[in-house]
Amino acid sequence: MVRVAADLQLDRTTYESLYRTMVLIRKFEEMVQDLFERGHVHGTTHLYSGQEAVAVGVASVLGPQDRVAATYRGHGHALALGVPPQQLLDEMLGRKTGICGGRAGSMNVIDLEHRLIGCFGIVGGSIAAATGAGLALKGTGNVAVAYFGDGTTNHGYFFECLNFAKVLELPVVYVCENNLYGEFTPWEDVTAGRIEARPEAFELPVQRADGNDLFAVRDAAARALDHARSGNGPAFLEVMTYRYVGHSRSDPGKYRKPGELDAWRKRDPLLIGRQALRERYDASDEDVDRIVESARVELVAAREAGLAAPFPEPGPVDEFKPA
Repeated sequence: MVRVAADLQLDRTTYESLYRTMVLIRKFEEMVQDLFERGHVHGTTHLYSGQEAVAVGVASVLGPQDRVAATYRGHGHALALGVPPQQLLDEMLGRKTGICGGRAGSMNVIDLEHRLIGCFGIVGGSIAAATGAGLALKGTGNVAVAYFGDGTTNHGYFFECLNFAKVLELPVVYVCENNLYGEFTPWEDVTAGRIEARPEAFELPVQRADGNDLFAVRDAAARALDHARSGNGPAFLEVMTYRYVGHSRSDPGKYRKPGELDAWRKRDPLLIGRQALRERYDASDEDVDRIVESARVELVAAREAGLAAPFPEPGPVDEFKPA
């Protein structure tokens, strides 16, 4: 039996929408990988498959004026915030109709309209960006969120920004998506002690949550956001999750421990979400299948439109002017 955390504040319609977003992220990433292998997506890709409950759970409790800084594994964060799948896919394809005019590619998406101040290829860049946004948001009741991986907690950005945010009591929530690997290296092989002990040393409130359970992520994020929104300074979440794909591009993930991937697939966030729909909201398998099919159909249409869209003209970018 897959455990489902309790959250009586979500009605069925709202939860179905959140589940559909998780499905949309998974299928979007599968499509991006296929397009990459066919030569339509250039550069590199870092897929979010397996971590969907984190981005969707946190986004579900954000306010309209909050701000988010994501990582190079940012497609899921963007979609969870409401970035249109068509425009995001067009960006992956380098098309003029992309959310950044086809100029950002996979790792550097920005969409201020949907609260995304950037996806950052530099490890730790999201932490610095969100901390800076926290300066601008202090006293407004709004919060900046930084996503980053477990490996980032060994970088200078991490310690400097957490110290700075705490000294100034900035409204920032730091979300460590611990997927057990920093690129190809198990996190415990290169990280001394507990990750949670590091923000605790700066006297940030710390929570550790099941990152494959949307309800658990949502509950923990709500508490952290309330702390920061109330003027009490930064908060920290470590969410335990797992990516089902390699670090990037054609990485086959052969460094995984035997049986590890199979064990984590038993706790797939989409499996937990499907079970929640059945057990908590009395949805039938047919009801859930319709949600999945709806996401699939949307993305098939987006793929066709994206491949038919024009490439940007060479030269300076005139049409893309972030607000």
